[in-house]
Amino acid sequence: MHRKINTVRIFCNDNVKSQEIKRIVSDKLVADNYSIVLENPDLCLAIGGDGSFLRMVKENNFKSEPLYVGINAGTLGFLQEIKIDDIDDFIYKLNNNLFKIDEVGIQETKIVTKDNTSIFYSLNEIVLRDRDLNTTKLDIKVNDAKLEKFIGDGILISTSTGSTAYNLSFGGAIVANNLHTLQITPIAPLNSKSYRSLINSIIIPENTFITIIPEKDNINLLVTIDGDNNVYNNVEKIETFVNKKRINCLRLENYNFFEKINEKFL
Repeated sequence: MHRKINTVRIFCNDNVKSQEIKRIVSDKLVADNYSIVLENPDLCLAIGGDGSFLRMVKENNFKSEPLYVGINAGTLGFLQEIKIDDIDDFIYKLNNNLFKIDEVGIQETKIVTKDNTSIFYSLNEIVLRDRDLNTTKLDIKVNDAKLEKFIGDGILISTSTGSTAYNLSFGGAIVANNLHTLQITPIAPLNSKSYRSLINSIIIPENTFITIIPEKDNINLLVTIDGDNNVYNNVEKIETFVNKKRINCLRLENYNFFEKINEKFL
């Protein structure tokens, strides 16, 4: 038996379609005695596409206490569990505890520059490129063991959840989202008589640290964290790993990861 859900916070895109769905869902939830709140919800509900789900988790500071679920009003909607036509069925199952919960791992990244240290969380991935989009040169270590000296357009490091997002566009592997891994995927690696970089992804288990040290002529980086771009100058190193923190995603009882892969990508 899951804990009783009484309060719901709704995160929504600004477009007309999503706003109309929000109104419908809010009315239906209130009619079934749920309270729509802005603080400390039992359930966080995103309406929109996958970007809405990412923004919801970020706005809620990656808190582990609530459940997270999404209604797909976007295009692909891989992270969005509920179809628009199934809203009534979703609320019925919510009322009767006909759902399950998946723990999803969170990526923690520490960026150390000459002047500052910043820590970020991400659900999908981080991407590292040269600030001016020149050739990126990075020493990559796994638990202090040298993996490679990467030379190419950039490096993407994704979570299991993020394996089906940007990672997939670069030929990375799909990883079941109940595995709390990281995946190092090269972006246009350079291979010649002078330079050798790995051309395939590497999947790293949880409780494992990845350290990236830029070469001295490549210390100004463009870092993208779940789609948000930031420039960091004079970077000394970047460390990333799967945090012990988890978020809890609500899944309907008939949810199947592999069927979802078939539905969304094939």
